[in-house]
Amino acid sequence: MSYLVKPEHLGAAVTAAIPVNESLPRTCVIGAGSSGIAAAKALYLAGVPFDCFERGSAIGGNWLFDNPNGLSACYETLEINTSCPRMAFSDFPMPDDYPPYARHDQVHAYFEKYVDYFGFRDKITFDTVVEEVTRDLGGGWLVRTRGPDRERVGRYDAVLVANGHHWDPRWPDCAYPGSFDGGQIHAHDYRSGDQLAGHDVLVIGAGNSAMDIAVEGSYRAKSVALSIRRGQRVLQKYLFGHPSDQITLPAWLPWWATALRLRIGAMTAGGLHKYGLPKPAHKPGQSHPVQSDQIRARIAAGRVTVRPGIERFDGDGVVFVDGNRAKADLIVWATGYKVTFPFLDPALAATDDNDLPLWKRTVHPDLPGLFFVGLMQPIGAVMPLAEAQGAWIAQTLSGRYALPPQGEVRRQMAKEHERNKRQFYASPRHTMEVDFDHYLWDLAREQARGQQRARPGRRRGPSRMRR
Repeated sequence: MSYLVKPEHLGAAVTAAIPVNESLPRTCVIGAGSSGIAAAKALYLAGVPFDCFERGSAIGGNWLFDNPNGLSACYETLEINTSCPRMAFSDFPMPDDYPPYARHDQVHAYFEKYVDYFGFRDKITFDTVVEEVTRDLGGGWLVRTRGPDRERVGRYDAVLVANGHHWDPRWPDCAYPGSFDGGQIHAHDYRSGDQLAGHDVLVIGAGNSAMDIAVEGSYRAKSVALSIRRGQRVLQKYLFGHPSDQITLPAWLPWWATALRLRIGAMTAGGLHKYGLPKPAHKPGQSHPVQSDQIRARIAAGRVTVRPGIERFDGDGVVFVDGNRAKADLIVWATGYKVTFPFLDPALAATDDNDLPLWKRTVHPDLPGLFFVGLMQPIGAVMPLAEAQGAWIAQTLSGRYALPPQGEVRRQMAKEHERNKRQFYASPRHTMEVDFDHYLWDLAREQARGQQRARPGRRRGPSRMRR
């Protein structure tokens, strides 16, 4: 796949409706965010009959500021952490006049153009909540939805889960002693610096959102403290004057190659322990990358004070494990998200501390016809990976790809899962980690093998998904 397609190579938009092959498995797509629209486009172009349900009135998911679905964590200063060429879908580049790292409104506009270019907007049913997905005793799946006018139950041969994993806030695992007199919000509910203005703010966390909120607070709040329990290496978005993620290595190389690139980035950016952050116990590449071009300057200017973990609340302030105290009247918990599927029985797809093992982060071996799209945390952007997943699923449903034997699926899944656990330190944020380039390379290899398995005489086509 190329991620540097030029706009002039796109040609005219897809204007004629793609014929639907009603003999193919009837499919349901849950969600019209970045992953849902990528999957819907693949199904549409393959002629697979499908419905896509979106609980809000617009596409875009997490990238739509104040999304009517009420689930977006988008904030006013949000911009992508992956450069535009690396984030774009392979057959629809971002505009040339976008900056190297696009703003959220530019990303959302790009998604709108993507849907209209390929012409499948009418396949999306808006303002409709998927209430329940259950197994059909006759085979396939029953999907119960609630729309503005009525509830309905549809029967589908396949279901693609693309509801995202940055919408269900994870709050602290433990209750701190003492009491706190001020306000508390999760980063999911943060929208702009207006919420921080005039406050003594404590931001808790060390991820990308925590850094962004602390930086914005350094300009708007009376004071900002940043509480970090575990040290992190904070990379910069540019390396040698270029977007750092465009310095790539061959995709077939193992994980150590990506870890080496991240290590170079960390060394170039410089450590943060001299700014008061704890020294990381892990090596570069053993955690999900954190990027910020401003946090060092704002700490050095005295506008952000770095603190360790919390020991207890103390009325109008917080006491930290080192004994120091900071005044605070607003706490922002940038503590991540839970992976949940409210429409699925937990017995079907239970997550253990965000851990849901899947083959190629897509296929559950015990649930034929149920696929997950975008349920990953890549070293890079999820959009091209969701696009590749959608194309793979479309090939599966149309009979052009055949899965390997279930025993092989389980063996590979266990091996990949254990490798992932070794590569990253134990944390809920690392249960879905994948290497962007290697994932695409590995999935392309598997698709080629599956296409060989699906050749005439060895065909195991869509009948395996049928009721």
